[in-house]
Amino acid sequence: MAFVGTLCLLIVATTLAGHFAHRAGVPAVIGEILVGVVLGPAILNWVHLTNLVQTFSDIGVVVLMFIGGLESNLALLRKYLRPAIVVAIIGVIFPVVIMGLTSRLFQFSWFESLFIGVIFSATSVSISVEVLKEFKALDTKEGATILGAAVADDIIGVILLSVMIALMGSQAGGSGVQTNLGIVLLEQVAFFAGVLLVVKWVAPVLMRLSDHLLMAAGPTIVAIIICLAMAWLADLVGLSGAIGAFFAGVAVAQTDYQHVVDVSIEPVGYTMFIPLFFVSVGLNMTFDGFWESLPFIVVMTVLGVLTKLLGCGLGARLNGFSGHSNYLVGSGMISRGEMALITAQIGFSAHLLSGDYYSDVILVIILVTMIAPFMLKDAIHRAPDLAN
Repeated sequence: MAFVGTLCLLIVATTLAGHFAHRAGVPAVIGEILVGVVLGPAILNWVHLTNLVQTFSDIGVVVLMFIGGLESNLALLRKYLRPAIVVAIIGVIFPVVIMGLTSRLFQFSWFESLFIGVIFSATSVSISVEVLKEFKALDTKEGATILGAAVADDIIGVILLSVMIALMGSQAGGSGVQTNLGIVLLEQVAFFAGVLLVVKWVAPVLMRLSDHLLMAAGPTIVAIIICLAMAWLADLVGLSGAIGAFFAGVAVAQTDYQHVVDVSIEPVGYTMFIPLFFVSVGLNMTFDGFWESLPFIVVMTVLGVLTKLLGCGLGARLNGFSGHSNYLVGSGMISRGEMALITAQIGFSAHLLSGDYYSDVILVIILVTMIAPFMLKDAIHRAPDLAN
């Protein structure tokens, strides 16, 4: 029952933090992340990232991205697919090159420097989705571009991480590198082929059948099954579960049950699971060795913001977006969140990054993630033609 007490404390704290964040004109996610920082190892050390907290956090990401998919406009996503891919590619190149080379100035090896660049090439769209939803900017050309770019970004990031691990294995005398990487890519192609089937045929059939279930909230139950199944399959092929959940939401949104499911699932997600995801970001933060690593942390935090802001903004500009839209797209891609944390953890386990620098990299990820919602909010307010 100890976890029940922890859960109660976190729900009370995130509710109050979100309330006062709104009152102060700050995105609610900032208040929720700060709850994790204050109650976690960084300050009070009352709450830790246990398996149960992490599980609730993982479910929170899945539910949040499912809701994001439900509220997305598929026609708009298709229309801005090309800009999204360009934004993603340039938004990966900038941090890999610039942050990789900067890491060399801090005496990292070439291999570690490249991996740090790969870590910061990742984008966590879940936090951007929450801010875009909060300010009713999700269903816009900029919102569609950010969502599409984040999906492409995730695929590129997984491929880069797979290549890095493969290279590490080959340096250590491992074998079967190309075979393993090839299998991963084939599995991901198969997953996206499956997504098309789910959107066009599987989801509509299952949602129609849900009306015949002798259960309360039948359509919502079936929608959640689709969401969890696609999140699990995405994770199985090496992608983020959030990507699978997002496409599950898109699939359900194409049926006649979109509103029913949306109204039913939002209270469940925002009551408990989604706030715990944001708390978990703060729980990852510690200040061990902070002062010794301060120059590295400051420089990499600034570059973490600028490489996505300028790189993704340039991608939007190349596709004819206006100045305000460029800023909005760039701001929406800044957040690293769970994707960068997962990449860092996988790389650390695979000995791509020394333990001496692991906590510093994690701190930079969290600082960049906390800055991102402020910049996205500012970008939204600067775009008067947002709904056009």
